[in-house]
Amino acid sequence: MEAQNLSFGLSSTLPTSPIQNQKNPFFQILLKPSSSSNNLTLKGVLLKPHVSFSPKSFPSKEFFQCRNCLQRIEREAITVPDSGVSKELRKKKLAVFVSGGGSNFRSIYEATLEGTVHGEVAVLVTNKNDCGGAKYAREQGIPVILFPKAKNSSEGLSEEDLVGSLRSYNIDFILLAGYLKLIPTELVQAFPRSIFNIHPSLLPSFGGKGYYGIKVHKAVIASGARYSGPTIHYVDEHYDTGRILAQGVVPVLANDTAETLAARVLQEEHKLYVEVAAALCEERIVWREDGVPLIRSKEDPNHYK
Repeated sequence: MEAQNLSFGLSSTLPTSPIQNQKNPFFQILLKPSSSSNNLTLKGVLLKPHVSFSPKSFPSKEFFQCRNCLQRIEREAITVPDSGVSKELRKKKLAVFVSGGGSNFRSIYEATLEGTVHGEVAVLVTNKNDCGGAKYAREQGIPVILFPKAKNSSEGLSEEDLVGSLRSYNIDFILLAGYLKLIPTELVQAFPRSIFNIHPSLLPSFGGKGYYGIKVHKAVIASGARYSGPTIHYVDEHYDTGRILAQGVVPVLANDTAETLAARVLQEEHKLYVEVAAALCEERIVWREDGVPLIRSKEDPNHYK
């Protein structure tokens, strides 16, 4: 099979054996069998075969032989399901907004380091310069921006300056992670369909101005609702009214307090936000004809959620 444009990753821990042959040089890679012969996702040095790429099956291993020569390239690749090749995608630049401890921010940041999210947190924005999320960002060497500008203070950026600053970081997506200020119209218009928020209830229920933090969970329990969970939605000029992108569901137990329910929902938030961030960075968001956004499954491109 000709593979002039095929690229793949090679882990430094994989056994490799270059065979010296001046007339017909090639490179052997021994791998454990994968669950799908169409998908090969490895991490590490990226190699690009120039002439041919031929897989051969063995009883307990898969043998890949790349003839002629290999060229090291400085790009990263992620698997496109069922395509048989890897599509090279640029790492997306993320800006995360926080007002408190930033546990969702930490989950997303750690996922970028692990490679679960094909992106990087380029900057953190906060309205509280000394909050836990801002302190953690500084510890990791992530720039911190104060917004909005505090009253009677020279610190902080204006709406116009914030837009300019985010553009200077080449931001692709803005992720609100416990940010309690209303996003200004200028920012929404500057980053259309690129700003997301996570809310600790199943919207459209228990959302809107005044519904945040523990207040949400108290309202859920008082209503008698049997289920709750986080919602990730696109951000518009109002509180919690943008298009819903993803939701996670947790049960409301008979003996729940607002605190125990909040803890259960928060665990689901960490998982859901990482999944959505991964989908954004891998360009797996599609729009239905009626304007509803869906996430295409990474494992099955014919399945949406």
